[in-house]
Amino acid sequence: MSRFSLENEIRSTTRMDSSLNKGPWQRQRKALENSNSSLNASTGLGSAKLSFSAGGAGGGLKRLSESLIRKTPSKTPKRSPSRSGTPSRDGAGTPGRKTPGGGDRFIPNRSATDYEVSHFKILREGLSAVETETMSPTKREYQRVVQENLGADISNTRVLAYQSKPPSAPEGHSNNLKILYSSSKSQPTSAKKVTRHIPQVPERILDAPDIVNDYYLNLVDWSSNNQLAVALGAHIYLWNAGTGGITQLCELEGPEDYVCSLKWVNEGGYLAVGTSSGDVELWDVEQMKRSRVMKGLDSRVASLAWNQWVVSSGSRSGDIQHSDVRVASHCVGRVQGHSQEVCGLAWSPDGRTLASGGNDNILNLWSAAAGDCHAGATPSHSLTSHMAAVKALAWCPWQANTLASGGGTADRCIKIWNTSNAQLVSSTDTKSQVCSLVWAREYRELVSSHGYANNEVIIWRYPTMVKVAELLGHTERVLHTALSPDGSTLVSAGADETLRLWKCFTPDPNKKDTSKCRPGAVSSLRMSIR
Repeated sequence: MSRFSLENEIRSTTRMDSSLNKGPWQRQRKALENSNSSLNASTGLGSAKLSFSAGGAGGGLKRLSESLIRKTPSKTPKRSPSRSGTPSRDGAGTPGRKTPGGGDRFIPNRSATDYEVSHFKILREGLSAVETETMSPTKREYQRVVQENLGADISNTRVLAYQSKPPSAPEGHSNNLKILYSSSKSQPTSAKKVTRHIPQVPERILDAPDIVNDYYLNLVDWSSNNQLAVALGAHIYLWNAGTGGITQLCELEGPEDYVCSLKWVNEGGYLAVGTSSGDVELWDVEQMKRSRVMKGLDSRVASLAWNQWVVSSGSRSGDIQHSDVRVASHCVGRVQGHSQEVCGLAWSPDGRTLASGGNDNILNLWSAAAGDCHAGATPSHSLTSHMAAVKALAWCPWQANTLASGGGTADRCIKIWNTSNAQLVSSTDTKSQVCSLVWAREYRELVSSHGYANNEVIIWRYPTMVKVAELLGHTERVLHTALSPDGSTLVSAGADETLRLWKCFTPDPNKKDTSKCRPGAVSSLRMSIR
């Protein structure tokens, strides 16, 4: 029992949260007093002296006790934060306040954590970025719908969750504080954007039998008068988008001749036709007759571009010829633009720069001659970033000096250029052959059509070049695209001999229509054509 008594005394002595009123030194003090009294009785000494000595010793011990008490403040009135929830050594619990800073004794409750989902998200973290970049918008939407229907949406699941979300209110529950809460909330600075619906099926499908399956040709164009011109072999057909009527404009005379390119004048009414014999014909659509034939090129004319009254034509030999349709001697300029076939031509909206793309993988920029509507003798810039033929060319209608170009099968890239300094702004790998490019003004997007191996039409958000939608349906490569004059409908012509009309750019009813017609422009051009 003495051993346990000694342990209890040591334990009580080492406690720091109470006064030191017990311990071995108190026992020594009592033993000293007892020995002093017995010594006084045995020796017969004066009690005063020994009492003085005992009192002195007791006073010293008392002063020592008081100093220890002052140096060791009591822990009873204010508990240590780090020991607020720790039971004392004698078994008594010591309740206290929660640690403000979340100390080292915090043990979280992980009952709300789904370890299987967390492990899956950690493993998929490195692959998600690559899959998101290559995944089509249609597949992403499909996966989202499947996850919602199966209740397996992990996009909002956290890897670590320390408390469960509050349960949602039952159906039909009314909260009396809802009005007060919503009125006190800060209103958002901008309204939430409403995403438009892009149909995944064409609005109409037209047959295009005998359309030539040649990547380098340009066989479809839509006029400002809402007439669609399509070349089918040696024939040219016009489809009136307003009435739905189809008429044949012409048929080439030679037995081996076929149409290689089409291009409407900007004001509509006149159609330039490039043939396989190297001639450029000008047709008056209102009168349904040929106005003139412009010769000068010795090989097929695969590309055409208008700049007011001058039509530029590119041939298989690499020559570019500029013809003024107002004068009898139409040729106002001819240059050797490329070493191989010129398959892409496009004048900038301001008429100051001509872009030409060839089968030699070169994109040339030509500055207009001073005071004229045709290009100079030498290109101002030659861009060699593409690794295949450059056929797809399109100037941005709302951003000056911005040109989009697309490469063939070996390149597969859409490149955005700043033509003022010939700098490459961005390059996007489309994973397939780029056949044509069209800018959509309504939503400021870029449309591209593709051949091997996906045979699709893609809508890109500009300037981020993120896929907005993929339009599928063609079974072979999509050779040509064109936009309706109101900018709401896209036509795609495929090697599967079909024309598909997509209602992708329905105008926003909240926007004001700023388009203005230009009456009289066609009649003035008609009067000057010879």
